[in-house]
Order: sequence, then structure tokens, then C-alpha cells
Amino acid sequence: MKYYRSHWYYFGAMYFVIIVYIMAFFNLEFSAIQTILIFSFLALLIHQVEEYAVPGGFPAILNVIVLGEKEVFDRYPLNANQAMVTNVFLAYPFYIIPFFFPSLIWLGIAQIMFGIFQFFFHGFLINIKLKSLYNPGLGSVVMLHIPIGIYYIWFVTSYNLATFGDFVFGMISTLIAAVLMIFLPLKILANKQSKYPFSKTEMDGFAKDKISEMINQ
Repeated sequence: MKYYRSHWYYFGAMYFVIIVYIMAFFNLEFSAIQTILIFSFLALLIHQVEEYAVPGGFPAILNVIVLGEKEVFDRYPLNANQAMVTNVFLAYPFYIIPFFFPSLIWLGIAQIMFGIFQFFFHGFLINIKLKSLYNPGLGSVVMLHIPIGIYYIWFVTSYNLATFGDFVFGMISTLIAAVLMIFLPLKILANKQSKYPFSKTEMDGFAKDKISEMINQ
């Protein structure tokens, strides 16, 4: 578990390759909605790699720039264990379950809106605090989550598959998911004495110099 905790996003990259390979070379009969939801999950995997590996540095940006921690910023408020719990054990099921129930349109809306809503976090909140036009995670949101989400919405509305209630329930479910998957684990698992710090490699990513400058102020 220790190895997986430190490399779960690389495993995600491996899952991405496997899924793309299967979709490209095996004639599997998925519905159009299921295919869109698969691509949405693939976007999640890319998003996580962008945040934690290439260019990486999201843990430091969140803890220092967004949340203002300057002492034990390698493990508080976000720590490596909480990052794994949220991104793997909570996010994976949230993204995968809708694939098996494509007729539950509200469930798909909840999933794709979760990706779209990240634009407000990455595109506005972090960029304003970082005083930058980019931060790890924004690229995949703009180039993958938003286009895929818009296409899903277009598809279900064009073919009269979604009701007004689907959108309302889907949006509410997105907000509930954000609380359960992000804010609650961050609150419960935050610990200045956490035994699960991020490695130097995970901390030294995008905006490394700016973060170091802020810490030393």
C-alpha cells in the first residue's frame, strides 16, 4: 500500500493506456453514452497525472498557495493518504458506476458536471491566487473535461434522453459528491502530524519557485 500511495497516479496512467488499447483494438459494443462516460473517466486519469506528475506540484499549490500553510505544507492540510483516498477510492467509483447505468442520465450528468465545475477551481481560484494563467490540472479540464461534458449534454438533450429533473438531480449530486469526496476527507484526514507526507518530487512541480518565495516571506 505504501508504494501504491506514492504512485497511484502512475497506475492511473497505466489504466489509461489499457483502456485506450482495449477500445482501439477490440470490437466492444458500448452505447454512445457509455463511450462518452469512458472518455470522461479517461479525462479524470489524465487530470490526476497532470496534477501530481507532469508537470505536477498540485499538493504544494493547494497547501501553500490556496490554503496558506507554511510550516508542514508537505502533509497538511492535504496529505498523500488523503490524496489517494479521494482520487482513487472515491473518484474512481464515482466515475465508473455511471458507465454501468447509462439510462440513469442524472448519474451521468453528475459525473460530467464534476469535471466541468473544476474549471472554477483551477481556472479562477487557483490562477488568481497563483497569479498565473495555468496550474496543474487546468489543461485537462479545458481540453478534456469541458468538451466531453458539453458533448454529453448535447447528446442527451438532442435525443430527448434527459429531463429537467435529470439536470437538477444531477447538479445536486455533483455538489454532494464534491462535499463527500473532497471537502469531507480533507477535513477528516487533515493532520499536522500525519505520517503520510508528499515526497519532494511530488511537491517540486509547477510554480516551485513561487511557492518557495511565499514560504520564505
